[in-house]
Formats: sequence, C-alpha cells, structure tokens
Amino acid sequence: MISKTDDFQELFDASGKPLGALLGPDAWALVRETVLAHFAPQTAPAVEEPIQDWRDLVQFWDFNYPVDHDVTCELCGNSTNAWELDEPRKFMLTAANLGGLVAFRCQSCQAKILKRHFKDCVKTEAKPFMPEKSIRNLGRGK
Repeated sequence: MISKTDDFQELFDASGKPLGALLGPDAWALVRETVLAHFAPQTAPAVEEPIQDWRDLVQFWDFNYPVDHDVTCELCGNSTNAWELDEPRKFMLTAANLGGLVAFRCQSCQAKILKRHFKDCVKTEAKPFMPEKSIRNLGRGK
C-alpha cells in the first residue's frame, strides 16, 4: 500500500507495517543534512596514505629534475614546501605511481591536487571537492 502526497510517498507492507518512504526533490532537500548526519558514521574511517607507492616513485625517479616535495592548493591557497614533514598534515597523499602521477587531498578545502610528472616538467591541477561521485565515476552493473 502507498500513501502519497506531492513531496513524499510512504510505503507499507500488506499488513500496514511501515517499510519506508520515497522523498521528492523538495522534501529531500529539506531533510537531507539531518538524515545523513543521523545515519552517517560519527567518525570518518582512518585512511592510510600510500606512502610505499610514493617511496617506490622516489626510488626509481628518472625525471630530469629533483624530487619535488612542495604542494599548493590553487583553490584555497594552502601551501607547503615539504608535505611529508608537516604536522599536522596540510595535504594527505591519496595516490602515487611509477608513471609520475601523484595525488593529494587538501586538508583545508578538501580539493584534489594532482601532480603529473613528465620528463621535463610538472603539471599541477586542483579539482574542487565533490561530496558525491558523478554518475560517470560510479561502477556499472551488468
């Protein structure tokens, strides 16, 4: 059985026991933060930095310039000359690979900082924080 208004639908089983509700966009906008705060974990799970991946990149460094330890967020201005030495960390390492791609998360604005190391130069890009992945980044079922 379904009880329906313009903003939400209450769902019940055959005996009238509530199963849940479907919220329309306006209703969801009103309660989203409260619902997420109530059901989301109270503390974010600790995420370990892939330090060994960074160390592997440094060990096999074959670029025409020295290893760079500086990171700057173009979006909020957060900056460091040695990200590994900051306490507390201004930037958390999120990825590194032998191809020269290194990614960080700015601890100030949560932006994603990408450093692409090429043979003769480094290209840096900052992407604003997105709380939810876009539909093109979600896995697809069969």
